[in-house]
Amino acid sequence: MPITSPHNEKLKEIRKLNQRKRWRERSGRFVAEGEDLLAAADAAGWPAVERYCAAGSGLAGVEVEQQLLAAASGLGSGTRVLAVYEERWAPQPAGPLCVYLHGLSDPGNVGAVLRGALAFGAATVARGPGTADPFSPKAVRASMGAVFAVPLARVTEIGQLPGRTIALAAGLGRPLAELDLSDVTLLIGAEREGLPDELIEAADETAQIPIATHSLNAAMAATIALYEASRMAPR
Repeated sequence: MPITSPHNEKLKEIRKLNQRKRWRERSGRFVAEGEDLLAAADAAGWPAVERYCAAGSGLAGVEVEQQLLAAASGLGSGTRVLAVYEERWAPQPAGPLCVYLHGLSDPGNVGAVLRGALAFGAATVARGPGTADPFSPKAVRASMGAVFAVPLARVTEIGQLPGRTIALAAGLGRPLAELDLSDVTLLIGAEREGLPDELIEAADETAQIPIATHSLNAAMAATIALYEASRMAPR
């Protein structure tokens, strides 16, 4: 029988996971919604703790009345299928190509960086202080499934990062394409503030992406840097 009560404890749990960062942190779980994201999780060998689908949809999962599933969904338009997963964190970031995110408060940017990291073969994405939760609903959606394929690590200081550290800063240092990008961690800061001065000073090198405007979207800058690094990688 499908779930028919809005007071169902499982649906309450899904709403909390979608809406409350602290609840996700406490439980170590998150929600992914939509057939494409769940297919990406399956392809990555990431089993769901629980899976729910709209009653009568013919999809796999515990059936829920469509209206109730939409109410539990984090999407404005609702969804036909969603699942709960356990978060996964690598014990430490790994090379030879790592991306470190510092102060990226927009979860959409975090998810987009994960997507670029997957596209260009990064070994790890490291979450630093002030960076949005990569397992938040917006970040998971923006990652387009990359959250299930790119290892994530948490760090508190630059000394925990692998390889040479290269701080990307607008208008500072040499053009990124002129540097040796083998075995590096690319340091990406918030769009408006950039990386803090102390982090730039602590990095092994500082580099810029030459552009005609003042700055780039943080996720776009990370993706360009990842492309440059992958272009130089041995074949």
